[in-house]
Amino acid sequence: MLAKIKYALLACMFAGAAAAEPCRDVTHLGDSYTVCTVENAATINLWLKDNDGRVVGEFFSLQEQLAEQGQTLTFAMNGGMYHEDRRAVGLFIANHQQQAPIVTREGPGNFALLPNGVFCVANQEARVIESRTFAADPPACRIATQSGPMLVIDGKLHPKFMPDSTSRKRRNGVGVDRNGRTHFVISNGFVRFHDMATLYRDVLDSPNALFLDGTVSRLYAASEGRVDAGPRMGPIIGQALPSQ
Repeated sequence: MLAKIKYALLACMFAGAAAAEPCRDVTHLGDSYTVCTVENAATINLWLKDNDGRVVGEFFSLQEQLAEQGQTLTFAMNGGMYHEDRRAVGLFIANHQQQAPIVTREGPGNFALLPNGVFCVANQEARVIESRTFAADPPACRIATQSGPMLVIDGKLHPKFMPDSTSRKRRNGVGVDRNGRTHFVISNGFVRFHDMATLYRDVLDSPNALFLDGTVSRLYAASEGRVDAGPRMGPIIGQALPSQ
């Protein structure tokens, strides 16, 4: 019964948020992706815990929290890598408050496959910044999340990406194009880092783009009538608009 109530609630929220239609499906190099584009960076937000200090973890919980605040979620996805207790692995800033520090050292895994980077919204502007550059002169971010590797760095692909790589996984990321629009992307199947990076560089015209997460990546998209199931999330990133 509880599940039915939750899905009924989602259906109502889909109806209210679908008008914005920020998300669309695209095909690139034979692979399917969903791209959610934000024109106004002020509408992007980053969530980890609710007002009681509990990890949000699920789209349902985030929807309920936003509804109490008079807002509607248009889309959301994994907002960066996290530890087992859902804490962010790298830099995490929400509502101007830093909750985890930046990490710039090399190490194992995708996060430390340098260069990695930070997605930051400051002064109504969204940017993807290489982590060491960010650490040397950090802007006053309203929200920020660190992950890695960078997909595109100043118009060039990450040097470790190979077009014939056998590593194909579900992935999601974020990039900012030359007109200041923010593009959130999730693959609808298994893709190479290289191929996702060329989607950002060649199709979405984003000179800087950042990988956010992999196998556990999930998407909520009101305009698509879509809510992916999966494990509880750590950071969640997306767009919230005033409810009508």
